[in-house]
Amino acid sequence: MWQQILAGIIILFFIIRLYDQNKKKEITPNEFAIWLAFWLTAALAVIFIKQIDRLVAYLGFSGNGINFLIYLAVLALFYLVFRLRLSIAKLDRQLTELVRQITLGDKK
Repeated sequence: MWQQILAGIIILFFIIRLYDQNKKKEITPNEFAIWLAFWLTAALAVIFIKQIDRLVAYLGFSGNGINFLIYLAVLALFYLVFRLRLSIAKLDRQLTELVRQITLGDKK
């Protein structure tokens, strides 16, 4: 029970920081919506952890619900790292092309 309270306090802290960043226009409205959905989903997972435990057991997975949620989180993180790598590669190509154009433009 105390773990759920601690997790709830931490999630509340991040939601407050998120609202503060949105108010200061440090993040875009889309980023705000995505992160708010993420933290609200995390809060729901913390609140309904017992039901998640039962669902995971019903589906035949060994372990408990928190392990299942951690596995999902790791999968999501790997996907995000993959997407970031693609974005960085695209920016690298664009930067190379821009430098090439500037260099050829200066010679003319």
